[in-house]
Amino acid sequence: MKLQRWIAVCVFMPGIALGSGAVDRIAAHKHLGVASCASSVCHGATQAFRESNVMQNEFALWQEFDPHATKAWQALTGAEGQAIARKLGLGDATAAKVCLDCHADNVPAGQRGEKFQVSDGVGCEACHGGSELWISSHAEKSATHADNLVKGLYPTEDPVARAELCLSCHMGTPDRMITHRIMGAGHPRLAFELDTFTWLNPHYQIDEDYIARKGDWNGVRDWAVGQGVAAVNLLEVLLDERAGFQGIFPELVLFDCHACHKPMSAGKWAPRQGTGLGPGAVRLNDSNLVMFRQVLAVVDKGASERLLTQSRALHQATLRDRAATLAAARALRDAIRAELPKVGAHAFDAQALAPILSSILADAERGEFRDFAAAEQAAMAVQSVVVAFKNAGALDEGRSHALQSRVDALYATVDREDSYAMGPFLSALREVRTAAR
Repeated sequence: MKLQRWIAVCVFMPGIALGSGAVDRIAAHKHLGVASCASSVCHGATQAFRESNVMQNEFALWQEFDPHATKAWQALTGAEGQAIARKLGLGDATAAKVCLDCHADNVPAGQRGEKFQVSDGVGCEACHGGSELWISSHAEKSATHADNLVKGLYPTEDPVARAELCLSCHMGTPDRMITHRIMGAGHPRLAFELDTFTWLNPHYQIDEDYIARKGDWNGVRDWAVGQGVAAVNLLEVLLDERAGFQGIFPELVLFDCHACHKPMSAGKWAPRQGTGLGPGAVRLNDSNLVMFRQVLAVVDKGASERLLTQSRALHQATLRDRAATLAAARALRDAIRAELPKVGAHAFDAQALAPILSSILADAERGEFRDFAAAEQAAMAVQSVVVAFKNAGALDEGRSHALQSRVDALYATVDREDSYAMGPFLSALREVRTAAR
């Protein structure tokens, strides 16, 4: 299915919130368990098959390297996970739904096959959907990817669908929230960028066979779409009556952690054009909004400028009242949704890459990356763009190595959130832009 069609289905269907159906689709069919995929003639081979459209050793790679397998469940059984659950009054973390929803494949009991084990963590079907209807036929030579999708395989190759599913845990939805209360009990801060995290520990390759089955891949497009989906996701949670507010307070996890969590003696406040707020204000975490502006700066410059205006309006509305905040959030969400089809259809080729870096640097020069969360997202964006430079053949080996070393230096400036300073980040970003010319 083409990206534009997916956006039309997932974004513009009346009454459907972006991402609201991803988890339901994953659980629509019975999950047979990781063991059902692990045989040597399925995806459990020790080495890649030479004459196969897929490597066949995906299970081995997932089991050894993928954090979904190696860390998701262990985080619940370990001392830290158990302590968090106790502080929240949840009892055993391995039995608490709020923990299992993201640290395991927590489908209802009636949707679990004989080989299914919740202790497998975030297993194959947590991302690829219940295999009940397609496990027997998907390996047949006559089977097409379209056939598998009809039978319940989740389209992870599609950036919109993948962003919806990944962000349901790595950012949260009204039904899956890592709340401020959970973070107060010790849960780590969430930070996610679709393209970067897709390729941290891959168990598959983008090759000719993949492209023939599932279509072309573009890392910058995935980054761009992921930022838009993440921004809408944030606004959807803010707008939700159940999740957006806790008592008299808004849900504080939606706000920038570092607006409050810093030494009170620092005295380092300085203005940010993108918020228009004065000192002492608790700011929404607008890192994805800032990044989506960089996307639109290439796709539609006028839309990028309008997004800045609407983002400022939302920030300022949070100082007035709840009604004004919700109205501004609703208008901004709808504006971003309207731009997503253009982003999905845009050709993010080699000519588009330099303007993205320039846009990020221009925002940095204006002080938009005073906040750690936005700087962290910018560093991941730069990495995605530089890799795209390389994949597009725009860099020779020597220049690629020099540019990557600058990106590594940029990452070093956001290595520790408690000691982040905008000055070194800006200097490193300038070096990246200079090396990319």
